[in-house]
Amino acid sequence: MQIDKTFGGKFLQGCGCLSIGFVVSIIIICIIGAYYEDEESSDDQQQKPTTEQAEKKDSVVVNEPLLGDPYKELDELIGLEDVKQEVRTLANFVKVQKQREAQGLKIPKMSYHLVFTGSPGTGKTTVARIVARIYKDLGVLKKGHTVETDRSGLVAAYVGQTAIKTNALVDSALNGVLFIDEAYALVPEQKANDYGQEAISTLLKRMEDDRDKLVVIIAGYPDEMKRFLDSNPGLRSRFNRYIDFPDYTTGELYDIFCMYARKNQYKLSPEASDHLKKLFTYAVAHKDRNFGNARFARNIFEKSIQRQANRLATVKNATTEQLTLLTIDDVKWGTK
Repeated sequence: MQIDKTFGGKFLQGCGCLSIGFVVSIIIICIIGAYYEDEESSDDQQQKPTTEQAEKKDSVVVNEPLLGDPYKELDELIGLEDVKQEVRTLANFVKVQKQREAQGLKIPKMSYHLVFTGSPGTGKTTVARIVARIYKDLGVLKKGHTVETDRSGLVAAYVGQTAIKTNALVDSALNGVLFIDEAYALVPEQKANDYGQEAISTLLKRMEDDRDKLVVIIAGYPDEMKRFLDSNPGLRSRFNRYIDFPDYTTGELYDIFCMYARKNQYKLSPEASDHLKKLFTYAVAHKDRNFGNARFARNIFEKSIQRQANRLATVKNATTEQLTLLTIDDVKWGTK
C-alpha cells in the first residue's frame, strides 16, 4: 500500500513544527521560571541579612508599666539596700515638692534624670522600670513606661540620620523613661569624629524641650560613665543624681538562685544547697569586671533544671518529688 507522500510530508512537517514550538515554549517557560526564582532567592537573601542586621543594631525594648505597687516591688528586691534608700529618698523629695507646688509655695528647679553606675547584672534595668512607675504614681510622668536601648538604638550609620533616629526614639519614650544602657559607648575613646556626639546633642535638646514629659536614665560602669559625663558640659548639668549599684554578695547570689527555684516550683537537696553556696563563694572571689552577678545566678539555675531534665528523661512516671527536686548532680556542672 502506497502512502501519499504529499499528505505524509505535510503531516510530518506540521508535527515537527508543533513539536519544535512546544519544546521552545517549554524552554522559555523554564528560563522565565528560573529567572523569577533567582530574583525571589536574591530578594530573600537581601531581606534576611537586613532583618538580622536591624535586630542586631536596633536594640530597643519597650516595657509597658506593670500593675501593682512599685514601692513593694522595690522592697522585695534582693540586696541593693542603698539603692532602695536612694530611690525612696528621691520619691519622698518629689512627693513633698509636689505638695508645696499645689499650695503655691516656691520649689527648687528639679531634675528627674538619673545616672545608674555599676557592673552588669546588678539590677539597673529592673530599678529603672520601677522608677518609671514611681514617677507615674507621683504625677511626674503620665504613662510610666520604659524604652530601653543602647548606642545602637540612637546612632545611625550615615551622616544626618542619627538625629532623625534619636528623635524618633525619644518620641516613643515621651511620658515615660528612656533608659540608655552602656551610655558611655556614645563617646568612644578611640574615635574623634563619631556620630555619637550628634545623638548626645539631639538628646540634650529634647531633654530641655520636653523636660515636663521625658525622664532619661543612663547607665554603665562607674569610670566609663564619668568619662562620658565629662565629655559634654550639657550632660553634667542635666544629670546630677547618681545611684551606685554594688555587686551582689555570695549570700545574695544564693538567694537569687533560690528565688528562681521557688517561683518555678523547684527545691534544693541539702547537698545541692551546700554546693551552690561554695560555687557562689568561689565565683565572687574570682570575678572580673565582666562578671554577670544576678545573670550568673540565673544562668546557673537554668543549666541546673536542664541537667535535671536530662537526668529524669528516662524515668517513667516521675513523681512530684522527683520533678521538683534539684540534686547536687544537677547543680555541680562546670564547677571546679
